[in-house]
Amino acid sequence: MNDMTVAQKDKLMADLRVVISDAEELLRLGAEQTGASATEWRAKVEERISRAKLKLEDLQDSAVAKAKAAGHAADDYVHEHPWKAIGAAAGIGLIVGLLIGRR
Repeated sequence: MNDMTVAQKDKLMADLRVVISDAEELLRLGAEQTGASATEWRAKVEERISRAKLKLEDLQDSAVAKAKAAGHAADDYVHEHPWKAIGAAAGIGLIVGLLIGRR
């Protein structure tokens, strides 16, 4: 899971939010059922939803922290090596320009 890209993590978080929302809706619909087994089932589902929400929040916090760290590292590098950063940006711009110009 450490090899996931930011886009993959964002998609995973969005998918998890949908799943949690659907599970909460199912729980509301199942609230009409009565009996010991229904009560036990609802308690299990509520606990799993709570755990999923906590994991989702942890994943989101971790992703934000890593993004901030990467931003700070890039900022530090640019301040320490401005000419290398300018050269890299110019090289990337040249390559993108050439690729666009071929169309």
